[in-house]
Amino acid sequence: MRSFYRLMRSTRAATAVEYGLILALIFLAAVTAMTNVANSTGNMWNKVSTAAKTNL
Repeated sequence: MRSFYRLMRSTRAATAVEYGLILALIFLAAVTAMTNVANSTGNMWNKVSTAAKTNL
C-alpha cells in the first residue's frame, strides 16, 4: 500500500498518465481517419459497380 501512495505522489505517474492520454487521442484520430477512408472507398466501388452494370 505504501508503494501505491508513493506512486500517486510521483511525477513519473503523472507523466505516464499524460502519455497514455496522448496515445489514446492519437489512436482515436487514426481510427476515425481509417473509418472515413473505408467509407469513401466503399462508396467509390459502389459507384463503379453501378456504372459497370448500366454499361453492360
